[in-house]
Amino acid sequence: MMDRTKTSEAKGKYHPFCCSVKGHIKLLRLGVTVISMTFFIIAQAPEPYIVVTGFEVTVVSFFIILYLFRLDRRMTWLFWPLLDIINSFVTTLFMIIISVLALLPETTTFTILGGVFGLLTVVCCLVDSALIYRKLLFNPGGPYQKKDVNT
Repeated sequence: MMDRTKTSEAKGKYHPFCCSVKGHIKLLRLGVTVISMTFFIIAQAPEPYIVVTGFEVTVVSFFIILYLFRLDRRMTWLFWPLLDIINSFVTTLFMIIISVLALLPETTTFTILGGVFGLLTVVCCLVDSALIYRKLLFNPGGPYQKKDVNT
């Protein structure tokens, strides 16, 4: 009986991020960005399209690993939600530029699909930043607030 309790506690350790709305949005954002990058690679689009989407895949993967292993709670010297919001806004800006440039000229079908999925990435970024902002607005201290030892 004790073994089941220990294993369920170990499984529950990573449960909150994987099953949260924030986790689903991050995974959706990663998937849509990977699809966009794949279409740009297949279409042999200009290198900046591939580089920007590849960089975004790397950064989103970093944040997923960070939240999955709860490293944000161990490394309290950085305010991770602020970095996450800044990343979402920078990604939104770059992906809008890349997607519009991919859709404007007469290009191949795969480049157009990469641009469309890039715009879906922008929507995911905006939803992600709105969720983080809402969490900060309603719970400003959150897990990052230092607790008083006496209380």
